Amino acid sequence: MKFSYLLVTFSLLLLSACNQSVEVQKISGYAQGTTYHISFWGKAIDSQQIQKTVDDEFNRLDKLLSNYRPDSSIEQFNAIKNTEIQAVSEEIVGLVEQARQVSIASQGCYDLTVKPLFELWGFKGDKLTPPSTGTLNATLQQVGFDQLEIVDVGHLRKQIPALTVDLSSIAQGYSVKRIASVLEQQGINDYLVEIGGELQTRGHKPDGGFWRIALEKPISEQRTMQKVVTIAQPEPLAVMTSGTYRHYFDVDGKRYSHILDAKTGVPVQHNTVSVTVFHNDPTQADAWSTALLCLGRSAGVEAANKFGIAALFIEQQGEAFNDFVSTPLTDLSTVKISDSAD
Repeated sequence: MKFSYLLVTFSLLLLSACNQSVEVQKISGYAQGTTYHISFWGKAIDSQQIQKTVDDEFNRLDKLLSNYRPDSSIEQFNAIKNTEIQAVSEEIVGLVEQARQVSIASQGCYDLTVKPLFELWGFKGDKLTPPSTGTLNATLQQVGFDQLEIVDVGHLRKQIPALTVDLSSIAQGYSVKRIASVLEQQGINDYLVEIGGELQTRGHKPDGGFWRIALEKPISEQRTMQKVVTIAQPEPLAVMTSGTYRHYFDVDGKRYSHILDAKTGVPVQHNTVSVTVFHNDPTQADAWSTALLCLGRSAGVEAANKFGIAALFIEQQGEAFNDFVSTPLTDLSTVKISDSAD
């Protein structure tokens, strides 16, 4: 499952109307069980038409990819309990293929079929229920990316009837990509698209300034800024953050993260509390932020370096929060990350 904690501070994006012939326009709403905010500008733009086009695309994506809707295409696939070839959308097959590559790169820590384990531990409810070894092992038999076969661009097949696919760790990034595409089709080349904390920017503000966003301090008791990111490039850039610090359970003095290692079926034990990925593809950034969080800082930095992923890791060590970056992020000169007090 995917939970993202990128705090988009729109006060940083507000622009003065004086001395400007063009102003940033904003639309917002609810979609995919969360909120979205879109900032954009350009000449002769009909914001009402943009709103309608965006909402239409959200509705289409929701019906296709949302696991919380029993009538969605992915949940209809999950409801079929056999190993016959099933017709699905090419978009779903494409997401499965992209997620598979990230799963392999994470050595199986990241896995779209982990939903039965998530439910077993009780993370969908209000009470954690640590399973017995026997129950855990039995549930692990229902999980495994290698049990999901891509037959062709429009068909999937389960190798075990009970297999289910949860797209939440990649679908929101794909939705950001699709909504950005909708704007570009309307001739908008300067924008910030944010869905539930996942975002992509392109271009700049009307005054020539850069888009700026804020990363949330990874503590559960409050929501405050820790880092400010300035994106100094006109080309599209996605910024995706996954964190452990909002969704967890404390049981008998032990903290259980909602991030599960699909190989073992148990919550991860490392001290990495958030990972932010910077990538030109929002879909890839979404999947990688979850995968790297699952791996943790040590193995995650190694994987990010190996596969060219620009990532910021925040690790909690006592009361301190320490930053670690991958080499590709160090080399990304168009992204400036500073402390919020700077």
